[in-house]
Amino acid sequence: MKKVLNERGFTLIEMLIVLLVISILLIITIPNITKNQSTIHSRGCEAFVKMAQAQVQAYEIDNAKLPGSIDELESQGYLNQTSCPNGDDISLDKNGKITIVE
Repeated sequence: MKKVLNERGFTLIEMLIVLLVISILLIITIPNITKNQSTIHSRGCEAFVKMAQAQVQAYEIDNAKLPGSIDELESQGYLNQTSCPNGDDISLDKNGKITIVE
């Protein structure tokens, strides 16, 4: 005796409904992402400055003096880069404070 399998796939209408839902979600999310791009980059830079400031303190603890420059922090292995993720450079003043160069 032969068994009959009911192999029912998606219909064209079901596939079009799924594509419509996905398209609507993309239309909603993409403008929000691009609109907030500058906020994302500025917050990333703020976080990088805080991390670099912590590395200045680590350098000071290890060497009992403040670093002379950002390049010194980089050459000693305390920093991997001397600019924010958005490309803004950072600087170190004589008091050991990290700031964003604009």
